[in-house]
Amino acid sequence: MLIGEVARRAGVSARMLRHYEALGLVSPSGRTGSGYREYSGEDIRRIFHIESLRSLGLTLREIGRALDDPGFTPTALVGDLIDRTRERIAGETELLHRLGRIAAADPADWEDALHVVALLHALRSTSAGVRQRAALSSGDEVPAEALVEAVLAEADPHAAGALRWALARSGDDPTALLAAGLDSPEAVVRERAVRALAGMPGPAAAGALHNALAHTDPAVRRYAAPALGARGVVEALPALVDMIAAGENDIDAADALGALAGPAGPDGDGAPDGGADAAADRPAATLVERLAHETDAAARGRLTQALGSVPGAGAARALRELSRDEDPAVAMTAAYLLRLREAT
Repeated sequence: MLIGEVARRAGVSARMLRHYEALGLVSPSGRTGSGYREYSGEDIRRIFHIESLRSLGLTLREIGRALDDPGFTPTALVGDLIDRTRERIAGETELLHRLGRIAAADPADWEDALHVVALLHALRSTSAGVRQRAALSSGDEVPAEALVEAVLAEADPHAAGALRWALARSGDDPTALLAAGLDSPEAVVRERAVRALAGMPGPAAAGALHNALAHTDPAVRRYAAPALGARGVVEALPALVDMIAAGENDIDAADALGALAGPAGPDGDGAPDGGADAAADRPAATLVERLAHETDAAARGRLTQALGSVPGAGAARALRELSRDEDPAVAMTAAYLLRLREAT
């Protein structure tokens, strides 16, 4: 069979067949009287074998070794091919993500597109300072998806703060992406997600934080509850009081209780019947109720101190009663807080 017919049947160009011959991969068994290459059935089978191995990603050198080495075993080579294929897929997937982010930024021209590429590259820098500066200068050019990915991966506190700031002022709503981070199997990613949600404005972020109050990870609850308390969501009260009693982020929790009972009162989400006065007294009443059942001395001390952060008549009444508590430490703390309150 002449080279043209072989090329047609094998789906390989005549030029490629000559290249195979030059490399020693295949050699026609004979020549016609006019000097044309003539391929036997065995030659054609070898060409099909070469093409089959090429389809697996083997190089021509690897193919020659596989076909000509009687002691060759494919196991190691196939394992190497699997690793190379995975690396290639990972690289292509990353490229696809990067292209998607550039498309989401909707650049007006190539200069804008290259600026987005530079920012995305800077967000992945090994230097925390470079990542921080990129976050601070990102503006609306970097899509929320890229910022969320950077936030969830950022370990440096300064760069993380800059990224959360950039995310909060992003034109896109990243709430769903951050909420998905709460389901991560990695505790550190869950914490980064809830901290970012705590800094996000709007009802969507508040709703995600409200759901986080029931999260199985106590670290997630510790960040969600103070953020909700600062927004005036009274459903956060039990979690805030638990945090104070346990001494876990208790200062932020006490501040959130003060915000719930502050002059502006709650924002109405979950406020009990009875008006603003009843809502303002609820933090103090919840603390007093917990104190009545708390037996741990350190926890009782923290709960009493928290009353000092709560404005209003209800907290003042509770402190007067606690100034006569049978626990001397609680009584002294309550009396001191009362004196401070009366002096201001």
